[in-house]
Amino acid sequence: MSKKSGEVILSFDNISLSFGGVKALTSIGFDVREHEIRAIIGPNGAGKSSMLNVINGVYHPQQGEIVFRGQKRRGMNTYESAKSGIARTFQNIALFKGMSVLDNIMTGRNLKMRSNFLLDAIYWGPAQREEIAHRKAVEEIIDFLEIQHIRKTPVGRLPYGLQKRVELGRALAAEPSILLLDEPMAGMNVEEKQDMCRFILDVNDQLGTTIVLIEHDMGVVMDISDRVVVLDYGKKIADGTPDEVRSNQNVIDAYLGVAH
Repeated sequence: MSKKSGEVILSFDNISLSFGGVKALTSIGFDVREHEIRAIIGPNGAGKSSMLNVINGVYHPQQGEIVFRGQKRRGMNTYESAKSGIARTFQNIALFKGMSVLDNIMTGRNLKMRSNFLLDAIYWGPAQREEIAHRKAVEEIIDFLEIQHIRKTPVGRLPYGLQKRVELGRALAAEPSILLLDEPMAGMNVEEKQDMCRFILDVNDQLGTTIVLIEHDMGVVMDISDRVVVLDYGKKIADGTPDEVRSNQNVIDAYLGVAH
């Protein structure tokens, strides 16, 4: 376990999820510790995205228990998940392509906005002060992610790697305690991957954010993760440090396609 990791803040016990007759997850159990980078890996179709969707309330498992900060639950919806401090990026970029970088990141502040629509409409008093505070928070994220030079650029005009960075910024704007990253390096070249790795490590280290990520690039996973859980055909086949997982025969067999 990483020295920086704290107490268990999120745990899963006996999580099972089916769609019709198809079992996506079977009796999955693992935990996430405060401040760690926790990776979920496995071959295509292993159930990784399903697990991420269980964490942030898109799917509700038919069986099992989730404990989040001491509270037991079967599942919660995406709004409750976001309100409780869980933010997410997506495999396919889900940004507003016609809006600027700054405005896209600003949408991540929605849950933090308190003033009512009448005050917003006349942009007076508390609404004005709140807008200034939110813009300040967004500008800090823009500085943190080193995207000052594109802050006014429409997102649709940006190269793929920068769009992924903007999406990370939007998730950070919600000030999450847990950040879920769904294949943050997918489709990137080597240089873009190095940049994204650096920002993920900085988010974890400087902001203290707990990170749960799905990633296919094993080099990246082994370099930046504190602990790794491995799924295959919806079942957990390994869980431990990168070194433990790397040398686990079940994991080697799963990735080499050895017959089950």
